[in-house]
Amino acid sequence: MKKTLLAAATLLAVGAVQADTLSKIKETGTVTMGVRESSGLSYTLGDGKFVGYHIDVCQKVLSDIRKKLGLSSLTIKYQPVTSQNRIPLVQNGTVDIECGSTTNNVARQKDVAFAVTTFVEEVRIAVKADSGINSIAQLVGKTVATTTGTTSVQTLRKHERANGVDFKEVYGKDHADSFLLLESGRADAFVMDGSILAKNIATSKNPAGFKIVGEVLSVEPIAIMLRKDDAAFKAAVDESIKAQIKSGDLAKTYDKWFLQPIPPTNAKIGMPLNDATKAAWATPNDKPMEEYAKR
Repeated sequence: MKKTLLAAATLLAVGAVQADTLSKIKETGTVTMGVRESSGLSYTLGDGKFVGYHIDVCQKVLSDIRKKLGLSSLTIKYQPVTSQNRIPLVQNGTVDIECGSTTNNVARQKDVAFAVTTFVEEVRIAVKADSGINSIAQLVGKTVATTTGTTSVQTLRKHERANGVDFKEVYGKDHADSFLLLESGRADAFVMDGSILAKNIATSKNPAGFKIVGEVLSVEPIAIMLRKDDAAFKAAVDESIKAQIKSGDLAKTYDKWFLQPIPPTNAKIGMPLNDATKAAWATPNDKPMEEYAKR
């Protein structure tokens, strides 16, 4: 009985530490950032180096938190995550702050928390420029790629203009793999967040060989993901993001990654800030995508 109680107390203690991220950071002087290897907002240059819009935003957030905690230094550990494991790794404490390209929705809010929205995404379709495909209706009998663990194909199937449109689904293990399915001809279209499509096209061997087409399938708020029930950490992250918005730093970061040449090829994504993102910055909030659908 004593062993059982001791084990339960240990589990509760571990949970308490994980739920108090600020204390964990202050005590250890380290923080683990969840990053993506081929997202439009977070990607790798190899050799453990990760870059992108959300990486810069999170590094600024963590710099502000370091100052808030009175730490002279803070070690950031980078943990690659995928669409499939990102939520479990945040839940179990492996990752403290996930800085990839995760949509804030009602279902996910049951398991994790989200900071205020940093980017509002539009889900679109990428095809080869000479494919002749320009709309959802032209996907009949085609093969459509998306990334395992994402909701893009389900979003496509639910779209009002997809009624009666029958297509085959194939899945890439990550966004780079999904784009390769399109690039190699194993898929006729790649359905995903517009920023991810644009980044993969811009950094491909032949950017002119691809285009983004069709209707906007959904509008989705993208946000930094955090552990649930850690109000103090969420407040600190939100405070930094709001300060970045107010100072104009967030707009500068966006310009750097979407309108200027980016590594490793110095290609330009060329995606101006959309009105939905401007609106989210004007009134910072952590509303899920379902709230956007009501508009």
